[in-house]
Amino acid sequence: MQTKNKTFVITGSAQGLGEAISVALARQGARLALIDINAERLDQTLVACQQEGASCYAFTCDVADETSVERCFVSIEEHLGPIAGIVNNAGILRDAMLVKVKEGGVVDRMSLEQWQSVIDINLTGVFLCGRGAATSMIRSGNGGVIINISSISRAGNAGQSNSAAAKAGVAALSATWARELARYNIRSVAIAPGVFETEMVASLKPEAHERITSAVPLQRTGTVEELAHAVEFIIENDYFSGRILELDGGLRL
Repeated sequence: MQTKNKTFVITGSAQGLGEAISVALARQGARLALIDINAERLDQTLVACQQEGASCYAFTCDVADETSVERCFVSIEEHLGPIAGIVNNAGILRDAMLVKVKEGGVVDRMSLEQWQSVIDINLTGVFLCGRGAATSMIRSGNGGVIINISSISRAGNAGQSNSAAAKAGVAALSATWARELARYNIRSVAIAPGVFETEMVASLKPEAHERITSAVPLQRTGTVEELAHAVEFIIENDYFSGRILELDGGLRL
């Protein structure tokens, strides 16, 4: 698929990986629908994309809320026309041990709120936005591509019961949609990033940053530009579907 003059939706585009993906697609001449719940930061991404010459709009939206998502996708089509692609990137972390034990006693547990908030945004949000994008693609008859951001934590990672479950679900959704939507010329894939140099990772103490990078065979974190390049590859390669692209520098959890 060619990116130029096609409408792409990027969720969680106010910062980090979402911002980098948005700017990269803007450089490719895409029309962009930028989605995030943080309106102030989202405006900064909007300006960055406009400076690349892109036609783009910012939409403040709670991806975990069905009504908010439905209204948002109606507005996207009104402003930018049928959707050709979506990158489901929005996500949060609420890390905690399932049960925390100290000196033989239980001192804490992952709360239902910690569990549910991550499932709502990281999994239900992907479902709602993927459904909205697929609906637009089918109606237009032009096909498209759904790119879901999973994670290598989908295989299980201590302290991330909520995130691991959500990201495993995202991987399963991606494969399922590839089978269901192929008849409409819609591809569905997932990217499973390892550790990338986002603001959160960059702000870690030097010793914590060193522990993370030393576990990666390439001995460094990934750059947000490398993740954005993976998105560009998937968009351009019309035979890549139903698979998970692991982008982790050789790291396996």
